[in-house]
Amino acid sequence: MKLTGAEIIVKTLIEQGVTDVFGYPGGQVINIYDALYKYKEEINHILTAHEQGASHAADGYSRATGKVGVCIATSGPGATNLVTGIATAMLDSIPMVAITGNVPNSLIGKDSFQEIDITGVTMPITKHNFFVAKVEDLADTIRQAFSIAKSGRPGPVLIDVPKDVQVNTCEFEDQGVVEKIPLPKVDEALIDEAVELISQAKRPYIYIGGGAAGLGMGREIVEFARKIDAVIGCSFMGLSAVPDENERFLGMQGMHGHYASSVAQNEADLILAVGVRFSDRATGNVAKFAKNSKIVQLDPDSAEVNKNVRVDLGLVGDVEDSFKRIAEKCVKRNLPEWIKRVETLKEEERKFEAEIAASQTAALTPKMIVQTINELKPARTVIATDVGQHQMWTAQYTTFDMPRRWVSSGGLGTMGFGLGAAMGAYVATGDPTVLVTGDGSFGMNLNELATAVSYNIPVVIVLMNNGVLGMVRQWQTLFFGKRYSQTVLSRQTDFVKLAEAFGAVGKRATNLGEFKAALKEAFTLNRPVVIDAQVDKDEFVLPMLPPGGAIDDIIVKVEKS
Repeated sequence: MKLTGAEIIVKTLIEQGVTDVFGYPGGQVINIYDALYKYKEEINHILTAHEQGASHAADGYSRATGKVGVCIATSGPGATNLVTGIATAMLDSIPMVAITGNVPNSLIGKDSFQEIDITGVTMPITKHNFFVAKVEDLADTIRQAFSIAKSGRPGPVLIDVPKDVQVNTCEFEDQGVVEKIPLPKVDEALIDEAVELISQAKRPYIYIGGGAAGLGMGREIVEFARKIDAVIGCSFMGLSAVPDENERFLGMQGMHGHYASSVAQNEADLILAVGVRFSDRATGNVAKFAKNSKIVQLDPDSAEVNKNVRVDLGLVGDVEDSFKRIAEKCVKRNLPEWIKRVETLKEEERKFEAEIAASQTAALTPKMIVQTINELKPARTVIATDVGQHQMWTAQYTTFDMPRRWVSSGGLGTMGFGLGAAMGAYVATGDPTVLVTGDGSFGMNLNELATAVSYNIPVVIVLMNNGVLGMVRQWQTLFFGKRYSQTVLSRQTDFVKLAEAFGAVGKRATNLGEFKAALKEAFTLNRPVVIDAQVDKDEFVLPMLPPGGAIDDIIVKVEKS
């Protein structure tokens, strides 16, 4: 059948199994939006308040499901407004397809109204991008974009489509959903070498990241840890891959990771790294990181092996296949001394936590807030965050019992990510969704409350309000002589009234009882709710590895002045 380019875009999205897209119309995508209207029974469009919100929503949609998220924007400022969201997806390896319109081919390069070279702008922050010059290439380009986005190490792909390509017509034939491009299998000799290193270990530590979480490898990892008597730690991006209730799981390691997890990793003699990239926040001083340990790294991307940390063995290719083959070949082992040492570390961590709790006098603390969310959240709840202290407290204390319940910006650390991403996660899953945010981050993109209300997306927004840019202020306290340059907000925003002005429900909590009552009610309302939870500006995220520090420099408590 003969279709316009705009119709081909929408029909190909439907062909690829897309049921929801996020975006904002404009002159150079008006034809695409006319096609979306034509096919509105087959594909749902969510109009966000800003294109950045659309890109974060597509990202959150993908994180919660593993599907390719899709966003649409017009040329010029519409396209550039997607950039932060595309970069966020790129640094966390999230599959996304961004579709932008552009001026007609005849006007390209002439500084036309709202013309921008968006493929040039986004080249460093996409896995690949396309400029489609002919309508005949459009459908296959979209299919290729989906294949690239979800294959290997996932990531965002951008497709820029000039206006005349959207208007022109050509034949279209449905070809079905494209499959992932298979990854190469790792050579058997390397598998045997990994097995040999693991068999020699007396203190094995399985370190999992976003790659393992994205592949849904939690069950296999737990079974293997039991087989070789290993413990498990994760990067920030690896959260929710393994249930927190599992006795071998020590939680997140790194700059703000759990004490037991970070110290156990440092004392391990073998680290099996699965789908994790050894970022600076995870390693601290690279020269001192795990210096007494052999490291075996499984990753689909050869660029990540030996990039930040020198490893003893890198297995590049199909991570699931490599892990399965290693697990099958390893023999069952018992390492009671290692497990005993880890139990000692857990006890030390509990003591530090008790000391911190005993020193707190506030009526409502971040830990109380997160523990209350754990207590009251319904089954299958997705936890999203913005970026800052609240993000780290949420990462430290949230308990997860199933995968893909953690939606947070790791690599780019994007303030303002949370609300768009939380909405995307809810649209994708229909599951209860909580956004934990701070007053600094929330101010970045709070306009998306309009979207949540318009589409009745019942996100429960827990706003840890301390009146400061907390994470930067924490660094200023510890490392800059308490010189609080531009981190005390002194804003007069009433978040309860703000929520009500958008049409949402607003609640305020100044103590634990008020917070519990507000959260209980929020989960019953089936509406967007903002809970303004007042916390102390001097609460710190601990433990903390100083920037460039090592495990010996870990900060577990700070005396309040």
